[in-house]
Amino acid sequence: MSDSNNDNNLIVEGKHADNERLKLESNYLRGTIVEDLADRITGGFTPDNYQLIRTHGMYQQDDRDIRAERQKQKLEPLHNVMLRARMPGGIIKPEQWLAIDKFADDYTSYGSIRLTTRQTFQFHGVLKPNIKLMHQTLNSIGIDSIATAGDVNRNVLCTSNPVESELHQEAYEWATKISEHLLPQTKAYAEIWLDAEKVETTEEPILGKSYLPRKFKTTVVVPPKNDIDVHANDMNFVAIAENGKLVGFNLLVGGGLAMTHGDKSTYPRKADDFGFLPLDKTLDVAAAVVTVQRDWGNRVNRKNAKTKYTLDRVGIDTFKAEVEKRAGVKFTESRPYEFTSRGDDFGWIEGFDGKHHLTLFVENGRLLDFLNKPLKTGVAEIAKVHKGDFRMTANQNLIIAGVDTADKAQIEKLARDHGLLDNISNQRLNSMACVAFPTCPLAMAEAERYLPGLVTDVETILKKHDVADDHVILRVTGCPNGCGRAMLAEIGLVGKGPGKYNMYLGGNQAGTRVPKLYQENVDETSILTIIDELVARWSNERNEGEAFGDFTIRAGIVAEVKVSKRDFHD
Repeated sequence: MSDSNNDNNLIVEGKHADNERLKLESNYLRGTIVEDLADRITGGFTPDNYQLIRTHGMYQQDDRDIRAERQKQKLEPLHNVMLRARMPGGIIKPEQWLAIDKFADDYTSYGSIRLTTRQTFQFHGVLKPNIKLMHQTLNSIGIDSIATAGDVNRNVLCTSNPVESELHQEAYEWATKISEHLLPQTKAYAEIWLDAEKVETTEEPILGKSYLPRKFKTTVVVPPKNDIDVHANDMNFVAIAENGKLVGFNLLVGGGLAMTHGDKSTYPRKADDFGFLPLDKTLDVAAAVVTVQRDWGNRVNRKNAKTKYTLDRVGIDTFKAEVEKRAGVKFTESRPYEFTSRGDDFGWIEGFDGKHHLTLFVENGRLLDFLNKPLKTGVAEIAKVHKGDFRMTANQNLIIAGVDTADKAQIEKLARDHGLLDNISNQRLNSMACVAFPTCPLAMAEAERYLPGLVTDVETILKKHDVADDHVILRVTGCPNGCGRAMLAEIGLVGKGPGKYNMYLGGNQAGTRVPKLYQENVDETSILTIIDELVARWSNERNEGEAFGDFTIRAGIVAEVKVSKRDFHD
């Protein structure tokens, strides 16, 4: 079918991808998961259920470090699942934290809690006999993992900043409302994992019987912080405040970072601005965007199934007009706002309400007890005495929020005693990686295990060129699926094979520009050589205060990506 923008091309014709079959045949996401759970001959799930458990918040994985050895022993891979919890806005109570801490100790292969770029936590390495217990444990503390993966609207992100307490609370409440409004209506999750009474599902009014063509991501963001990277997401509600009160949202649609190596029909893309909407139309608009993507998204080719490709195929104006029609709203001109930064504010900050908030840097989001740095134990000890809440950030960090003045010293001492409050360079604070090896089945190269040493080397390079107090937004992802958000970095490294990466340059500090390929298939030694040469130029040639990504474009090192479909691969 042609990609020209006209009303005859709203739906892509052709044989549907096999995922469409399995969703349609799944009886509203039930499949034969129950039967698979009872099969103890294998630790894994059948191919269809392998896909369906994602809509229940899990990915089947195995330990890739020992896969070859198990093959030699004629054993199947050590199948297990990773679970990603549904935590809109990333807020979790101390008592909930202690429960997930204990489960990680008792029932996961790695013993860690992983804070993710989706502003939630993940368990890694849960074996089949413990999967049901995991869901029941979470349910007992008011947490679930419904729709945190698969072809549904996933965990809704929200700006973490607790300083503007009233405004943030309003934004958080909308993130929660949007999450609930867009959840699957099927009771499959409760039936399978919580032994709830079976309830026949007759329809999914928003998601449809075949659910969405591809994953769908939503955020609520409070400027000037772009700490959830709006341009990585399909639908973004930008909070507009007057006199500290939320009055409505600007809507941004069509962001997304995933792509496929060697396939020029795929590309990362910024979201488009649809305009301003009043608060009372928020849920109607959210549902309208999702249903338009449901009806018009590409169900033939999953590589082109995301909202960003639907917008480019049918045209932004056509998509926007249909959203207005379905929501019964007319967008007005977007209200002024500006994103000035997107990192977290580390250390202590005081909110307008007099409460104090301590943001802890957690490298790669991995909470585990390391040698001389018992990070996981430290957070648990804080949870035992903390009277406020915890806030997981979309940058893999943790905020100890709502601390009374009288309790600051105790909280800080616990953090310092457990290695949670060290002197961290600006460069390390602004570097991030996805999980990759050994657990992610999609990983082509290392990311989480590669990043710490890479950052140390980059710190040395910055010091060598007298810019040690500055930083470059550096992100590494083990494959091109975008989990580490490398396609919004000033230097983005995307795994191509063992020890090899594609290097992208030219993103900006605010996260509003996609970088461009600079060199392909670069090994780790060459990466450092290139960074050394580029930082030397940046230090010597930049304008005052000019960020690295801006410099690479002004100096002609890479061309600016203005329109991804046109510019990204040229």
